[in-house]
Amino acid sequence: MPSGKTHDAITIILAAPAFAITYLVTRDVWLSTIVTVAFLAGGLLFGPDLDTVSKQYSRWRFIKFLWFPYRTFFKHRSRWTHGLIFGTLLRVVYFMGVATCVAFLIAYAFAAYTGGELPGIWDFTRVWTTLREYSDRALGVYGLIAILIGMWVGAASHTFADIAGSYIKTGRASL
Repeated sequence: MPSGKTHDAITIILAAPAFAITYLVTRDVWLSTIVTVAFLAGGLLFGPDLDTVSKQYSRWRFIKFLWFPYRTFFKHRSRWTHGLIFGTLLRVVYFMGVATCVAFLIAYAFAAYTGGELPGIWDFTRVWTTLREYSDRALGVYGLIAILIGMWVGAASHTFADIAGSYIKTGRASL
């Protein structure tokens, strides 16, 4: 399997072609930029190797504890972490869920400390709705779709590199 440095190099090298291909398809510089930044995030931060202690995991620095349940629950190189279909989507949904839980715990601690009222689940739903509306205004209507596509392709480049590395080593295309 390629090393973390090799995966990083592949991600960085493929960022320019990702921009070019997106621009050829959309003819939109802003959307192409969003896809490219998401591609880099997908390859460097949200890649498949978050299921082990890796460069991607280490980049999360002081909040890498958020990925500990993910690492313990999923076996390394499983179809859920390295799979092309659900891998990136699972990591994004997991991160959003954990971020929501952490936000709730912080709000709970703040309410307990100040004697204030605890936020309910509908408060968090309103916050996510507000964030979605803001992202539509800031990124455009297709911004979130562009982010998901960019992240998916960025993480997929990691999986394809692993498959190619396995094939070169063993003569079989497997993870």
